[in-house]
Amino acid sequence: MLKPDRRLMLAALSASLLPLPARAELLSPAVRLGPAHDFSFAALAARAKKNASQPYKAPPTRAAEILHGIDFDAAQKIRFRPDHGLWPERTYPAAFFHLSRYSAEPVILHALEDGPSGLKAREILYGPDYFDYGAAGLDPKQLVDLGFAGFRILEAKPKVGDWLAFQGASYFRSSGQDAQYGISARGIAINTAAATAEEFPRFSEFWLDQSGPAVSVYALLDGPSITGAYKFDAMKNQNGAVVMNVHCDLFFRAGISRLGVAPLTSMYWYGENERRAAADWRPEIHDSDGLAIWTGKGERIWRPLVNPPQVQTNSFLDNNPKGFGLMQRDRNFADYEDDGAHYNKRPGLWVEPKGNWGAGAVQLVEIPTEDETHDNIVAYWRPDSGRDGGDITSGDSRSFDYRLYWQNNEPAYPKDIAHVVATRRGRGGIPGQNPWPRDKQKFVVDFSGGPLAVLPVRFDIAAVASASRGTIDNAHVLKVVGTDRWRASFDLQLDGNGPVDLRLFLKLDGKTLSETWLYQYFP
Repeated sequence: MLKPDRRLMLAALSASLLPLPARAELLSPAVRLGPAHDFSFAALAARAKKNASQPYKAPPTRAAEILHGIDFDAAQKIRFRPDHGLWPERTYPAAFFHLSRYSAEPVILHALEDGPSGLKAREILYGPDYFDYGAAGLDPKQLVDLGFAGFRILEAKPKVGDWLAFQGASYFRSSGQDAQYGISARGIAINTAAATAEEFPRFSEFWLDQSGPAVSVYALLDGPSITGAYKFDAMKNQNGAVVMNVHCDLFFRAGISRLGVAPLTSMYWYGENERRAAADWRPEIHDSDGLAIWTGKGERIWRPLVNPPQVQTNSFLDNNPKGFGLMQRDRNFADYEDDGAHYNKRPGLWVEPKGNWGAGAVQLVEIPTEDETHDNIVAYWRPDSGRDGGDITSGDSRSFDYRLYWQNNEPAYPKDIAHVVATRRGRGGIPGQNPWPRDKQKFVVDFSGGPLAVLPVRFDIAAVASASRGTIDNAHVLKVVGTDRWRASFDLQLDGNGPVDLRLFLKLDGKTLSETWLYQYFP
């Protein structure tokens, strides 16, 4: 299961994400660095491999009582001192996070520099003077050995704020095109929603480099069952989206029944497809509203998220997937009416595999929630495990390369395929019909773009719909007058309370016009 305090930790640290004082204050850096040592990714990977051959050692607890007292209110009063940041003269300076109740395990940070014989690493030496404790009521003298909780990369001059952050376990996130944090990524997922307890490996050490056009982050992963060496190269493109190349070498201390590669973590409470769950006055509340998949065979799939009655894990089998992501397609303010959380500005996160990922499945985990404070959605790639076809075993190793896109829409969406823009449901039958059929549920799916954009009004487009159980009737497609949308609808008649898997796409004269809409309905 997901860590229940993940979103609380992000909220508690919102103060440190507020705009920093004027950039001029960064011109006299007070960051302290240790002596220089040789560094290379090959050496980092060798270290991770060696660690996997040794027993896991949990990080030591530091000032546990003090950290427990740094709750939501106290954390918001702690501010990073901007004159203690890294790289004040470069395009994207770096700042550091303070430990708290919600992020209590320190990490070791290093700055990388070019040397005559290669990269040199210098540890960033922690001290409580990096922070202004204001009215937090903390004595800096008691905090001399704490360490940092993580780091964030600041916007380029003259902008304020940040666009990339690593903090807590193996979590990291970007604010995307609209400068609004939402969805998170993780280095790896271990046994998410499996029969055994979920494991949360952590990035214990980081090396930061900005010698080239990208911000490069190297990280050492450590956990009871796994170790790893990671490299992240992050850049902003001309549209403001953040593109990140990721490489990881993984080494396994113990067997793993469910490995999640390139995991994405998000929040979904309710959307237009689940009005019965709308306990709040706002029309919709979610960081992401659907899972998008581009299969190895080229099929485009859209699976709207749901808030299920119990934990659900769905697997979408594939071979060499072209991409998948948790996206936020509802991007109008009126979809949410929220001028505080700004859900309409939250980025989607798309994974583009590099190389041959082979057989496996995109897995989607949905956990029931009654509010917006918990991340309850996970998506990841689960490779076929083990060289013998079984689970991953102790001593195994894996390497993966992929690219992450933190942006509003899927990258390079094909122009010849319409996409889903809304999913709704309600009672079946004909509106105004009395009595209405109580054993039917109507599903209404709006499509836009692709070949539909240039089609005039016509009535021969087919809604190809199917269900895992029950009977489908009254399926048809009409253009929504005055818009660029085409609306497909059908009725589902069924008995019983078990979940139903639904499938729908649009077709004309034997040609597929749209991506495939998949849905899981709980009567």
